[in-house]
Amino acid sequence: MLSKTQVEVCRLCAGTGWRPIAARSGEHQERRVTRCDCRLQARNQSLLAAANIPRRYEHCELASYTTDFPGAHPSLAFAHLTASKFAQEYDPRDGTGLLIIGKIGTGKTHLAVGIIKDLMLNQGISCLFYDYRELLKAIQNSYNATVQTTELDVLRPVFETDVLVLDELGAVKPTEWVWDTVSLILNTRYNDNRTTIITTNFEDQPAAGANGAVSIARAATRAETLGDRIGERMRSRLHEMCRIIKMEGEDFRQKFRSASFR
Repeated sequence: MLSKTQVEVCRLCAGTGWRPIAARSGEHQERRVTRCDCRLQARNQSLLAAANIPRRYEHCELASYTTDFPGAHPSLAFAHLTASKFAQEYDPRDGTGLLIIGKIGTGKTHLAVGIIKDLMLNQGISCLFYDYRELLKAIQNSYNATVQTTELDVLRPVFETDVLVLDELGAVKPTEWVWDTVSLILNTRYNDNRTTIITTNFEDQPAAGANGAVSIARAATRAETLGDRIGERMRSRLHEMCRIIKMEGEDFRQKFRSASFR
């Protein structure tokens, strides 16, 4: 067992970060090296630490998502399969993300976190998690003259990360400022061909009065839609950016009192 003053040194690279590899048959027998797995693992762990995943969801992985319980809706198993395939086949050149739609407690956040953990730890892809409400608060706080953080300081990692999870889209009451901010984030990532994974509790339906949809007068008697919360222009943009996953069923987080579902 190592003492407090000892540091474990990788046996493959002797702490250099580079390990020798054997030359292939017919090659000149020069010393060749490649990045050691110990450094790759350290980098991937640093990506995970910087991903801003809330403590409540740190345990969430694709492998731990289960639909093997009484009353599970078939859409949950399909969503899990789609999320797993998305992580396995991720291509940074593609930029296509996911729009995961479902009621509270169906496991949307679990799958989203599971995807980015897989991408960071197995593929070394930079990822960032933001709750929609917390992101808007952070941007608003940057306007405070006593705060040393600027709006760009908050938004730069949101713009630049390879994969962004935007959790609970539409959870904040819409205002012009909210719509402008959402537009800026989604359009920037769309134009830069970066992958965005979005979860929402709102049905993917038009806003009241949009394109012949239910009239504004009747809007008060119906549940709000994603179009109501983010506007039709941004809803249309999401359809260009993302494949849609719909998750149905009961609120199993409440039923089983498990933080694994959201």
